[in-house]
Amino acid sequence: MKSPLITKKVFAWALYDWANSSFATTVMVVFFPLFFKQYLTADQDATTSTFWLGIANGVSSFVLAVMAPWLGAMADRGSAHLRFLAAFTAIGVIPTAMLAFVGVGQWQAAALLFAVASLGFWGGLIFYDSMLVKVAPPKRIDSVSGFGYALGYLGGALLLTVNVLMFAKPAMFGLASPEQAIRVSFVSVAVWWSLFAIPIFRAFPRTEDRAPIGAGRALREGFQELVRTFKEIRKFRAVILFLLAYWMYIDGVNTIMKMAVDYGLALGFPADSLISGILMIQFIGFPATLLFGALGDRISPLVGIFVGIGVYAAVTFYAVFMTSVSEFYVMAAAIGCVQGAVQAMSRSYYGRLVPAGRAGEFFGFYNMMGKFAAVLGPFLMGFTALLTGNSRMAILSVALLFAGGAIVLVFAARATRGATPATGLPETSVG
Repeated sequence: MKSPLITKKVFAWALYDWANSSFATTVMVVFFPLFFKQYLTADQDATTSTFWLGIANGVSSFVLAVMAPWLGAMADRGSAHLRFLAAFTAIGVIPTAMLAFVGVGQWQAAALLFAVASLGFWGGLIFYDSMLVKVAPPKRIDSVSGFGYALGYLGGALLLTVNVLMFAKPAMFGLASPEQAIRVSFVSVAVWWSLFAIPIFRAFPRTEDRAPIGAGRALREGFQELVRTFKEIRKFRAVILFLLAYWMYIDGVNTIMKMAVDYGLALGFPADSLISGILMIQFIGFPATLLFGALGDRISPLVGIFVGIGVYAAVTFYAVFMTSVSEFYVMAAAIGCVQGAVQAMSRSYYGRLVPAGRAGEFFGFYNMMGKFAAVLGPFLMGFTALLTGNSRMAILSVALLFAGGAIVLVFAARATRGATPATGLPETSVG
C-alpha cells in the first residue's frame, strides 16, 4: 500500500512553492517589466530600458548559474539546506518590498533591487528542490513534485488575480492610481512569500544527516566536493545525458514562456487579453500538474516529460498560423496542461539519479542548466528571423530544441535503465 501523499512535511514543503511563485508571476512576468518601462524609464529611449532590464536579468542569472553547484555542495557538507533557503528567501523578499519605494527616475536602483530579488528567488530553488528526495514518501516522488508545482501555479495565480484587479480598478481598493497599485503589489508579494514560507522552517529539524559545521569549513569542503564530482563525472553518464536533454527542452519551454506575450503583442492582440492568457495557464496548470504527478507515480515520469515535449512542439507549429485572440487562448490552454508537468516530472526524474547525501550539489547542477537554458532558443529565433525575415518562422525554429531534447532523453533513459538509483528509490520507478 502506498504511503499517503499529503503529510505534514510534504504540505509544508509544497507551500514554499505556493509562497515564492507569487514573485515569478506578479513581479517577474507581469508588473516589474511594466513598472520599469512605463513609469521608471518613461523618459528614456525604449531600447535603453530594454537593455538595462536585460542586464538585470542576465547578471543575476549568470551569477547564480556559476555559483549554483558550489552552493549546493556547501549546503550538503554543512547540512545547511534550510539555513541557505532562509537566507535566499530573505535576499528575495527584502528587495521585492523595497521596489515599492523606488522613486520615479530611479531606474538604476530598481534594476539592482530586481536583480538581487531574482537571485534570491532562483537561489532558493536550489535548496528547495534538493529537499524533494528527503520529503517524498517512498514511490511518491512524482506526485509530491507535481503537488509542489501545482500549489505554486494556484498560489501564483490567486495573488496575481488580486494584483491585476488592483491595477485595473485601483479606486476599488482605495488606491490613487495604477502606479500605486503596482507598488502595493510588490509589498503584497513580499508579505505572501514571507508568510507562506514559515511552515517549511517550522516543519523540519535544524540539522539533518550530519552535525552542522562552521561556515568556513563548509565553504572549503563544498569546493572540494565539487572538484571531486568533476573528477568522477564519467560515473554519472545518466545524469550527464539527462542534464543535456533537460537543457535543450527546457530552453524551448523557457523561450515559449518568455516569447508568448511578446509574440501576441506583435500580432496585435490586446495586452489585457494576453494577461488573461497568463492567468489561464496558471489555473489550468494546477489540476494538470497534479494529474501528471499521479501518472508519474503509476507509470513513469518520462511519460509526462515526453507528452509535454510533444505538446510544446505542436504549439510551436500552431503559433505559426495563429491569427486571433481566441487561438491565443487555445495555445495558452495547451501550455497550461503540460508546462507544470514538464517541470515537475523533470525534477522528480532527476531526483532518482542524485547520489545519496549529495542532493544540494546535484540540484545545483540541475538549476545551473536551467539558468543557462536561455541561450539556444533566442539565438535560433533571431537567426531564423534574420534569414527568413518572418517572425512566424522564427518561433517555429524552437521546435528543434524539443526534438533534440527528446532524442537525448531517450539515450538518458537507456543509460538509467537497469541501474540502481543512488537515492535508494525503487528501480522500477526510474523509467
